[in-house]
Amino acid sequence: MITINLWIATLSKYKEEAARCAHMEMQGAAQAHPLFGGALSAVLPHSTTDVSELREIPDNQEVFAHAHTDQSLIVELVEYQGQVADQDAARYHFEDIAGSNKALEPGAFEVTNVVTLSKSELSLSDCSCAWMLTGTQCVSKFNEEARNTVTLHLGLFRLPQFSTDVLITFNDPQSISPDSSSAASVGTHREPWTVQDFQRLLQTLTLHNPGLFG
Repeated sequence: MITINLWIATLSKYKEEAARCAHMEMQGAAQAHPLFGGALSAVLPHSTTDVSELREIPDNQEVFAHAHTDQSLIVELVEYQGQVADQDAARYHFEDIAGSNKALEPGAFEVTNVVTLSKSELSLSDCSCAWMLTGTQCVSKFNEEARNTVTLHLGLFRLPQFSTDVLITFNDPQSISPDSSSAASVGTHREPWTVQDFQRLLQTLTLHNPGLFG
């Protein structure tokens, strides 16, 4: 009888644990946010605001801002650069962004780390390879003269079969100029996004409809 009771208690505990895990999986799945009309999806960080609800965004971008900080995330579809070797592609796009930010002069940008992402840890198995770059850029906001130092984390997924590179950038301001319009919010930041939040986004990026690439 003791053995049977122990077995029943163990089975009950197992069922409770299984139910808890299933609930956590459902919560995780519920966090996946549709991108580009649901053709892609990914788990976004907390306190995310869809910038397209505030202003017009290019069709090849999805842009999100932290509700309480100057941090932002951009998911972007760009043309695959076949002339650029895989190991150089993340730096190529980083420097292209620096050009757009008018941060190409000496000392205005720096690459600090580039690592390859293991496909076994990614949901986007269609990519030929994936990379994560970390660097800094001195950029201005809204074309202001004041420049802020921003840590830029860049995730790159290469999809040569679709002639597309998928870029995901996490802009994380580190030093705000007192003359910047962002200066007013310095010191009021609550629960900023972390690199772990960004890595989770990269790992959960999923392709649902290849028709997105034409």
